[in-house]
Amino acid sequence: MLVDSHCHLDMLDLAPFGGSVAGVLEAAAEQGVGRFLCVAVNLEDFPAMLQLAEAHARVVASVGVHPNERAGREPTVDELVALAQHPKIVAIGETGLDYYRSEGDLDWQRERFRRHIRAARRCGKPLIIHSRAAGEDTLTILDEEGAGAVGGVMHCFTGDWATAQAAMALGFYISFSGIVTFKSARELQEVAVKMPLERMLVETDCPYLAPVPHRGKPNQPAYVRYTAEFIAGLRDVDYATVAAATTASYRRLFEPGLAQ
Repeated sequence: MLVDSHCHLDMLDLAPFGGSVAGVLEAAAEQGVGRFLCVAVNLEDFPAMLQLAEAHARVVASVGVHPNERAGREPTVDELVALAQHPKIVAIGETGLDYYRSEGDLDWQRERFRRHIRAARRCGKPLIIHSRAAGEDTLTILDEEGAGAVGGVMHCFTGDWATAQAAMALGFYISFSGIVTFKSARELQEVAVKMPLERMLVETDCPYLAPVPHRGKPNQPAYVRYTAEFIAGLRDVDYATVAAATTASYRRLFEPGLAQ
């Protein structure tokens, strides 16, 4: 089995799948993808996303507010902890820092990030970290707030080997999206080769970042297989090895009670 460890099922265009999320999951199952972590980006859409997870046994979810979200309301630590008590919620996030898309004084972004880490520590659930053009500050805040107590994942990782090592030293896993299949992603491919398989996850971040050979098209959970196969090729191991290792990593981090 393969796991899509970061997807946005509630954002997909369902028309190609018979108008239902069930169609998306069936297409993924045909490619051996059997588990899905649907990741929150704001509080306004959270109730509907949670209902989606409740309706499908193979789907779990997170709660959090994306670092670029400005239109909605800010979460408090207490609210995040309360929402995370639902049995379908396995993580806090996505949260983090994005200095690429946000400009100006970003103290609000850093404070939001700290609140998410404090919530994760209080409820004992791992973090899903978004970091773009902000690697140093992301690692500093994770360290200062004691995020290693709960760990988590550096989602859609695009950093270098030194950043990956620093994140793993703090207890975090590294997740690869379709970006690793792009010809221009040489530095990222180096990370995928060097890092221990037991600290690796794979994801789609769908509907974004479709891997080669579907680059530029809407992404879907079934396509996580292309990312896993590409990494297997980079590392000169068989696909089954990468699938088993990344699924085991997912279980350890997000669902330790999930049946083997």
